[in-house]
Amino acid sequence: MESTNPQLQTLCKACGLCCSGHLFSWVRLNASELDVIEKLGIAVIRDDPRQRGFLQPCPMWEGTCRIYTFPEYPKSCARYKCKVFRRLEEGDVSLQEGLAVIEETLALIRGIEASLPDSPAVSFRERLLARKEGLESAGKGLENEFPAKTAVLLARYEDMFGVDDFVDYEA
Repeated sequence: MESTNPQLQTLCKACGLCCSGHLFSWVRLNASELDVIEKLGIAVIRDDPRQRGFLQPCPMWEGTCRIYTFPEYPKSCARYKCKVFRRLEEGDVSLQEGLAVIEETLALIRGIEASLPDSPAVSFRERLLARKEGLESAGKGLENEFPAKTAVLLARYEDMFGVDDFVDYEA
């Protein structure tokens, strides 16, 4: 989310979960953005007007967003405000508290990511879902710690980031 507030910018740029493929599998684009975004070197999906956009992780994400302050910054990216961002914006949490939520979430992700098998899927979410569904179809439930860790992470995505869908975010 683009903001001029330095604390909000610090939080957003420290996180990047919405850019890195951890929260979303793809980003929706308006028809007017397709050519502009493609000229930046991002492969866009144009086939279905209901699913125009680009896949995550965003190629403009390199530990921070390379186009965060550009006029070409996608409108969907600018509209998305995770719950942590909104709580900081409203003064309900401090920057330190918000950064702690992000670091705790990143630690959970690192713990899960280390147990994901190699996959042609680039998106963390897709690899996570495939692993979770594979274990469930094999009849391996909570006796395996992976589903429990995944449940904790997905609950955190919903509670802290407002993401309860594996596909995308709609403002």
